[in-house]
Amino acid sequence: MRVKSEKLVKGITKENVLMAFSNLRANKFRSFLTTLGIVIGVMTVVVIASILTGLRQNIVTLIEEYGTSNIWAFHLTTGPRLGPRDRKEWTRKPLKPEDGEAIRRQAPAVEDVALTSYIWWVDHTLTYGGETYKRGNLEAVSANYGTISNSVMEQGRFISELDELHRRDVMVIGRTVVKALFPNRSQIVGNQVLMAGKKYEVIGVLEKRKGSFFGENEEDNAIYIPFRSAQKLSTRNDFLLLIIRAKSGQLQTALDQVEAVLRRQRNVKFNEPNNFDLSTSEKFIKQFDSITAAIGIIAIAISGVGLMVGGIGVMNIMLVSVTERTREIGVRKAIGARRKDIVTQFLFEAMTLTSLGGVIGIILSVLVSFLLLFLLPDLPSKIPLWAVITGLTVSTGVGLVFGVWPARVASRLDPIECLRYE
Repeated sequence: MRVKSEKLVKGITKENVLMAFSNLRANKFRSFLTTLGIVIGVMTVVVIASILTGLRQNIVTLIEEYGTSNIWAFHLTTGPRLGPRDRKEWTRKPLKPEDGEAIRRQAPAVEDVALTSYIWWVDHTLTYGGETYKRGNLEAVSANYGTISNSVMEQGRFISELDELHRRDVMVIGRTVVKALFPNRSQIVGNQVLMAGKKYEVIGVLEKRKGSFFGENEEDNAIYIPFRSAQKLSTRNDFLLLIIRAKSGQLQTALDQVEAVLRRQRNVKFNEPNNFDLSTSEKFIKQFDSITAAIGIIAIAISGVGLMVGGIGVMNIMLVSVTERTREIGVRKAIGARRKDIVTQFLFEAMTLTSLGGVIGIILSVLVSFLLLFLLPDLPSKIPLWAVITGLTVSTGVGLVFGVWPARVASRLDPIECLRYE
């Protein structure tokens, strides 16, 4: 008995779906215009989700390459964020090299501390032969920076302790700098470039990291010089960043110890908040996720408008369909169709209409993603499965919600009046 009832339900469902597709084929252009809002709404969500998913994957890869056991200490907040920086932060005093030494001595869970200072107040235009490059990021780094940040050399070597000790005029550069200054040369190490009136010998070229943000990462434009050599350019140290490597399995302990040391170094009272920022790879990812969540909400709001317009269009078309098929409804009722049969029929038509819009939207979003990947190879695009499932579910749900009223109107029609309708 149960098997027979299941077969009956499947037969009725199949019949309703076939009738729905038959009515859609009978009014192809009208059906297309009705589903246009659904198509746009679903396509918007899926395309944005694919871009954000690809970006997140690249960001995670990049952060992991720099080191998952590292702690970044800076006097200002770091990492991606929405909105301007708090004005009070600009009154904070920069970190000092002495802070790094104190962390080495007083934090047992810390393995090593590297120093890097962003030098933006010195003209860092590079000149070689007839080529110049102005977009480089000039940084003064300690000799252990390359080890702590997991930098890999394509050519040459990184800055050494001897370079630091003797304040040599040497530099390590990234791939974008190489392309700009040495477009037709394969051997870069040993050449001398001019910067701020001084000649610097290129001792190393950084290998491009796998992770990137729109095809680039910080090291692509890097110009690294020894930390002490930078003092010959300027004694200012306004933007000193400490990169602290924790011992294996002791990241949280190291984080607590570093915070305690810096609070003592900077004379922060027990009831005052930190006047510095400590970041880890996990924190950077959480910050990025908060931004993508905000963008996702905006995308959902935009797509929600399209889905709402599409849903209203579906309701309108279904009401028109009820009027056009009044005699059909009367005939079905006259031969024994119940009210719930009529409701089911029109709900299936509405859901089929919006589901078709969802499928078209997903197909178009896949095509758009591939087109973006072809036109902009540096723009990551990876369609997540959850976005596809959500698009189909929501589009079907829109048909269910907005098809209820037309279905109820159809089910309440009087069969005698329907048969008299012309």
